[in-house]
Amino acid sequence: MIEFSEKETEFLNSLEEARIATSHEDIPHVKPVSFVLYKNAIIVATDYETRTYKNLKTNPNTSVTIDIYKSGGHKAIVIQGQTEIIENGKEFQKFYEIFHEKFEWVRRDPWKENEAPFLKIIPSNKSSWGLNTK
Repeated sequence: MIEFSEKETEFLNSLEEARIATSHEDIPHVKPVSFVLYKNAIIVATDYETRTYKNLKTNPNTSVTIDIYKSGGHKAIVIQGQTEIIENGKEFQKFYEIFHEKFEWVRRDPWKENEAPFLKIIPSNKSSWGLNTK
């Protein structure tokens, strides 16, 4: 697994929106998602009916972009990796607690195990810029 630098970790922990890219039959699909960084993995909540979930069931490869666009001062991290689908158990409970605490939309519309999964993206490659990581 790829490790994030201190600057990258600070950047990732300061934001809550990312764009996730998946693919099905060589057709790319990109959408915005809420995320958290947890133990060097990117965690995303999704629903069973989404194109993202359906794509990842057949192809676990994914990419995530987390960025702040400012002309002349763009900051970003692009992550590629494998996705594990977490639907229940201790890991699900931990992710749910983190999301419940961080996101008001989770508190407004709660769910239980096996009602909506989490995606655990395990980075195998990353690239960042604008973060002064050296």
